[in-house]
Amino acid sequence: MNQPSKVRHYHWRGINQNGKKVSGITLGFQEQDVRNLLSEQRVQVKKIKRRKPSTFSKLKNQLKPTDITAITRQLATMVNSGVPVVQGLNMMASSHHKAEARAVLTQVTAQVEAGASLSRALQSSSPLFDKFYCDLVATGEQTGHLGEIFKRIALYREKNEAMRKKVIKAMIYPTMVTFTAVLVTILMLVMVIPQFAEIFASFGAELPWFTRQVLKASDFTIAHGPMMAATLALTVILTSYQYKRAPGFRRKIHRLQLQLPLLGELTLKATVARFARTLATTFSAGIPLLTGLQSAGKTADNLYIEQAVEEVHAATAAGMPLHIALRQSGVFPELMLQMTQIGEESGSLDDMLNKMATLFEDEVDNTVDNLGKILEPMIILFLGGLIASLLLAMYMPIFRLMSVIG
Repeated sequence: MNQPSKVRHYHWRGINQNGKKVSGITLGFQEQDVRNLLSEQRVQVKKIKRRKPSTFSKLKNQLKPTDITAITRQLATMVNSGVPVVQGLNMMASSHHKAEARAVLTQVTAQVEAGASLSRALQSSSPLFDKFYCDLVATGEQTGHLGEIFKRIALYREKNEAMRKKVIKAMIYPTMVTFTAVLVTILMLVMVIPQFAEIFASFGAELPWFTRQVLKASDFTIAHGPMMAATLALTVILTSYQYKRAPGFRRKIHRLQLQLPLLGELTLKATVARFARTLATTFSAGIPLLTGLQSAGKTADNLYIEQAVEEVHAATAAGMPLHIALRQSGVFPELMLQMTQIGEESGSLDDMLNKMATLFEDEVDNTVDNLGKILEPMIILFLGGLIASLLLAMYMPIFRLMSVIG
């Protein structure tokens, strides 16, 4: 059953079961979905019209990956408690605080009641239920362990989201401080130093070399600043366009990210942890290793590593042991290679992969906790030295003049 990919807003007016006039806004894939929902609520629709939602309404009701994780956790709890899937979907559809989530869950329920499999209904209702998610659900339906599968998916997504937040947290501080340092420097060169230049001109004396260089930098920034800003903005726009449209360029950027000091190692550990967690989840769910490798590569969020996983997939499909294929890729840490080998030889690959994921997640935790302590004194020294140098260049002529007068 092909359904529209976007949820739409419908404004309606009608009469409820008490004969009272009512109106409202409901989200749905199509008008009939809204009519069916209102019919269940005993509302007789008199008029219904599709309208364009406001930006605030879109943001407020937009379904996000974190919402999918919460829905998955609730489904796992209900199914493991003996609640039928359709009933659980209905309960969440009627109680979720986001309108788009209610519309998507209602659509999934309708398709399942019409005879579609749950995995197919999820896949056709929202792109947030990706192939990896739906493949695991399909496996759970086939094996009869749907509750356990939902539990594994929820755990997997929760750990991935926690890992992503930690990596972002680690990058926010140095980025903000660097931005502040650049902004303060530009403001001093453009607004503060020219004021000193007027004072120095009245001295009629030769200025120290360092002061002259700072004044030249100030003049250059004022004269060419607009052009430099326009060039920088154009570069950012072209780079963003190239990043979105050219996979080869995006792959080079992703590879460069892994080579950055401190942050590169952090990104690699987080990516490897996500890869190992995905592969362990698919493998323990009964999905073949080769299929699991394809899913794990796509969830890496790094094209360079994704390409390496594709090479690993090809080598493993040709009969090469997984740990050797991973070693030949030249991407994965030695510890992971050794633990993968142990897992293959002992027949406990999923257990070893989960242990690796936990290990690298713990290392990311420690790195994030210590990163601020490592970077903070370095950034303070750099920022303080930069500002102090500019101030020293401005006050050196004044100190020299006072010395001469004295």
